[in-house]
Amino acid sequence: MAELHELKPSPGSHRNRKRIGRGPGSGKGKTSGRGHKGQKARSGASIPAGFEGGQMPLQRRIPKRGFTPMNRVAYQVVNVRALEEVQGDEVTAQVLHDQGFIGSAEKPVKILGDGELTRSVTVRVHAFSGTARSKIESAGGTAEVVE
Repeated sequence: MAELHELKPSPGSHRNRKRIGRGPGSGKGKTSGRGHKGQKARSGASIPAGFEGGQMPLQRRIPKRGFTPMNRVAYQVVNVRALEEVQGDEVTAQVLHDQGFIGSAEKPVKILGDGELTRSVTVRVHAFSGTARSKIESAGGTAEVVE
């Protein structure tokens, strides 16, 4: 067991700090690695991100439009034509995920009305468009909304 006074860091794990402003021999004397003059050469120099020297910054020059609603629900969309290819008579988010129609079984799913449906299926997902609901029901199936 090593004694307390014999402890030292692992080889390569510790580097000496850079001692700047300690003469020409150090390689970091005189201007201390700050170059010559200018705003960044001064002490206390910190320039905010996006600052363009007093010119109107790009962030403020570009017109702003619209807003992002805080409670927007991002649905994974599946068209009615895809329901034709789903195996089984019952369609849920898990079934759609297992068969590769959607990326995640956890995120909400919405059925849209593009395409035709020729067979009767029970669809249990989070949302339906009006045309999707009518196409599913006209084919003899049921469209159930889950929470």
